[in-house]
Amino acid sequence: MGTPSSRGVEVLRVEAAAIARVADHLADPERARAFDRAVLTVLKCAGQVVVTGMGKAGLVGQKVSATLASTGTPSFFLHPAEALHGDLGRVRSGDVVLALSNSGETSEVNHVMAAVKKLGVQVIGVTGGPESTLGQHSDVLLDIGRVDEACPMKLAPTASTTVMLALGDALAMAILEERGFGPRDYARFHPAGSLGRRLLRVDEVMRQGDALPLVPSGITVADALIQTRKTKGRPGASLVVDENGALAGIFTDGDLRRLLEGGSFERLNQPIDDFMARTPKVLSPDDLAVDAHRLLRENRIDMAPVVDAARRPVGLIDVQDLIEVGI
Repeated sequence: MGTPSSRGVEVLRVEAAAIARVADHLADPERARAFDRAVLTVLKCAGQVVVTGMGKAGLVGQKVSATLASTGTPSFFLHPAEALHGDLGRVRSGDVVLALSNSGETSEVNHVMAAVKKLGVQVIGVTGGPESTLGQHSDVLLDIGRVDEACPMKLAPTASTTVMLALGDALAMAILEERGFGPRDYARFHPAGSLGRRLLRVDEVMRQGDALPLVPSGITVADALIQTRKTKGRPGASLVVDENGALAGIFTDGDLRRLLEGGSFERLNQPIDDFMARTPKVLSPDDLAVDAHRLLRENRIDMAPVVDAARRPVGLIDVQDLIEVGI
């Protein structure tokens, strides 16, 4: 009998080895085809992915369902015992059931399988018993093979549930990739907290509309300052546009300070084009706000114009606005 820490190390190694074995199994052509069929089955699903499992496998199923739902695949968890007492009514013919059972002989799960098969619902089974009842019910079988538990008694679900969780993640991520689900899509499902802030888009935090300081090319510096000062929020820059409305340059408070160095006030009556930055760093409306913050920081600037595909200014990003939303 070793120390608690040595037992902990052994458990981690056993579970890591179990995942590695299942990963190796996916190199087998037949199991690879089964995994691909599972992905295709979900992609073709017109309804929701109904995940079910009992006990520890059910807890894993709840996490797998949550991962699917947060990455673009509608899903909910169905407790098999509750399903047998009315919740089976949540399942529709266009759904797909993802059932988890290491043995494949969990009675509550298999009773649900018999019922959903009558509805014409396709079943993806995750089990270590391919010849089991669940295996026979499955239209697509994801065989995890025999998994030796990390429990000293070889009884408590440990390595087997770890493998199920890892395989569920693998399935969800493969589906995500096949859908072309990207950061912008992910942001729609994660609007709150630090994660939500990191996934904010530029068009959600930029100054726009009557807060956008647009001035025409050729205007004097003095007139541009007067016009910009009247802009909502009193931004620290003027966005200069040409006759087509495209961005011609940017004139900032810093440019004004440099212009007036040495008391050269007569420059205020010269065209702003003579002093503006003609090639400013710009952003796109669908850029992430964190990327905008990085652009400002790396270039040591306080603001940047946001332009559309025709290079027309549609917004202005100010570092203070990013700070206010916690970026």
